[in-house]
Amino acid sequence: MKIYSDVPDLTTDELSMLCDAFRSQNHIDLEMCEKLGVKRGLRNSDGTGVLAGMTNVADVVGYRKEDGKIIPCDGDLLYRGISIKDIAKEAVEKDRFMFEETVWLLLFGALPTKEQLERFEQIMENHHDLPDGFAETMIMAAPSPNIMNKMARSVLAMYAYDNHAEDTSLENIITQSVNLIAQLPTMMVYAYQARRHVYEHKSMYFHYTQPNLSTAEHILSTYRPDQKYTHEEAKLLDLCLCVHADHGGGNCSTFTDRVMSSSGTDTYSAIAGAICSLKGPKHGGANMKVMAQLDYIMDRVEDPHDDDEIAEVLRSMIRKESFDKSGLIYGMGHAVYTLSDPRAVILKENAEKLAREKGFADEYDVLCAVERLTPEIFKEEKGTDKPMCANVDLYSGLIYRMLGIAEELYTPIFAIARIAGWCAHRMEEVDIAGRIIRPAYKYAGELHPYVSMEDRSKD
Repeated sequence: MKIYSDVPDLTTDELSMLCDAFRSQNHIDLEMCEKLGVKRGLRNSDGTGVLAGMTNVADVVGYRKEDGKIIPCDGDLLYRGISIKDIAKEAVEKDRFMFEETVWLLLFGALPTKEQLERFEQIMENHHDLPDGFAETMIMAAPSPNIMNKMARSVLAMYAYDNHAEDTSLENIITQSVNLIAQLPTMMVYAYQARRHVYEHKSMYFHYTQPNLSTAEHILSTYRPDQKYTHEEAKLLDLCLCVHADHGGGNCSTFTDRVMSSSGTDTYSAIAGAICSLKGPKHGGANMKVMAQLDYIMDRVEDPHDDDEIAEVLRSMIRKESFDKSGLIYGMGHAVYTLSDPRAVILKENAEKLAREKGFADEYDVLCAVERLTPEIFKEEKGTDKPMCANVDLYSGLIYRMLGIAEELYTPIFAIARIAGWCAHRMEEVDIAGRIIRPAYKYAGELHPYVSMEDRSKD
């Protein structure tokens, strides 16, 4: 559907001429990278990340090193030194919403007291609403088919509503961070409503925010037409927010945030940049791929509990014969985790009950089979002994589907959680690191003299 004037396309001849001009003069021999010591993707030869800085915010534990060798181990994710497993345990055993406490922990470095948490929850609740007229002028007036794009633009637009937008003092960054963490869920839901109205010709409804709700409850209350949800549904969404809240300084979107913050730019630019980075399918969009993959498998097996049937589909996918022919099994494998991803373990354990209650038992069991079968099939097909575990994306998409959340919001919900970590890393980068991030690139081209126009070949 055309909403605005389309960006004019280049003609076929114009596009061919420009692409030929680029390709004829641009080539890099990637095999030279290893010889020159270039760390492609900021990765070492063993797949580990290049150390680019230090952080107190979070740590991702996926292996240990002994005598220079990587030793696989069960994974852990530490927020300010506290295991995500302990946070999840507290949430389940004490029946508590934990995202607001997790935000405090990431931002300020320690668990809050009862009084601090109660006051912080009230602050968050008081800042869910957007500025007067923002929804009409910034969201409804310029809808986007992609919610992540609209969220990034909305964050950038908040600059115009801030009289101290360029102030990079710690006090001001904290103010901006709390506002954005509280407001981003509202931006997401409103952006979705505008999208479905304009692009899907469906009714649009903007609910007023309700008092005394956690972030997870606020999302479900404003998203659902009848504003109704169960306690168990909200708790499961809260757990998703907790496990996605941060993942160390080296992941793509957080590194983007830190790089931009190191330049001295404003909070809105840095967070919008992180959102745009997360939007990429190689980073935040993987859970949508997992769900497409799940549907593909379900359509091709007669018995979702038959491992042999599922294994045959997985083999054809690994052989690049089916699905998207990438040779990948989405939701399996991770750059850091080896034996287990603690986030996947937590979501798997807590999703089963709701899956069976809501009629998603077969889908849940197929995902468990994918997790169980894929490592051995990869080993047989690829001849590799590299450990492979399920990652968080294998189960998060199914949880969102069980909650009735549209696929267009899977990655935006990821952003709603991860903004807590982005803001914590920005505070650390600006207040402590204080040095612009400036890695080097090896020039791979040749030296050429300048040739006058009349002496250049017409070819």
